[in-house]
Amino acid sequence: MSVVVITGASQGIGAAIARAFAEEPQARLALVARQQHKLEAVAADCRACGADVLVLPCDVTDEAAVAAMARQVLDRWGAPDVLVNNAGQFRPAPLRETSVETFRAQLEANLTSVFLVTQAFLEAMIARRQGHIFFMGSVASIRAYPGSVAYCAAKHGLLGLARVVREETRTLGLRVTVLLPGATYTPSWEGVDLPEERFMPAEDIARTVRALYHLSPRTVAEEIVLRPQEGDI
Repeated sequence: MSVVVITGASQGIGAAIARAFAEEPQARLALVARQQHKLEAVAADCRACGADVLVLPCDVTDEAAVAAMARQVLDRWGAPDVLVNNAGQFRPAPLRETSVETFRAQLEANLTSVFLVTQAFLEAMIARRQGHIFFMGSVASIRAYPGSVAYCAAKHGLLGLARVVREETRTLGLRVTVLLPGATYTPSWEGVDLPEERFMPAEDIARTVRALYHLSPRTVAEEIVLRPQEGDI
């Protein structure tokens, strides 16, 4: 029986991760995102697999909302076995065309939200001395993409945050993994004039997360890069 919390669970990679973990025996899934109607559709798929699902509409950039969401999970099931920090936002623009407001919004969506959610669950996970925290980075965490200044800055910051969490918790029973996927076929790429076959399927990222969770407790994949077979887009 696993308790799994997934942010950004209403579509794309987050929804695929939810469906993958729904196949776990007696899975308990907390699905977090802003849009309840999209969450309900994913929840229906997960329940069809036998999972117990908690739908939690939440703006993960809002400190009070995150605290309330975490309290619902902790009160119902206790500390999560798996926390997947997947929520994020991709709005490309070069530096000269990026306003301060846009830059801050990208940091809030892709970095501050991860800090808030991780902090909200961390003490409970440490108290159990058990759990696996996944951070959904990007190849933009490790290389520069001209035209995506705010997104790259945020994803670089996420990688740094995750590395610190790893160092602070590695002797406390927690595992920390950062996934660094390249172009994955999700709604973020809608309107792009490229064939679906040029992208990785979200299900491959989801299967990777589930497989890494099932490694021996003596082993952790700290950082893993996944790219389309033909290379980055």
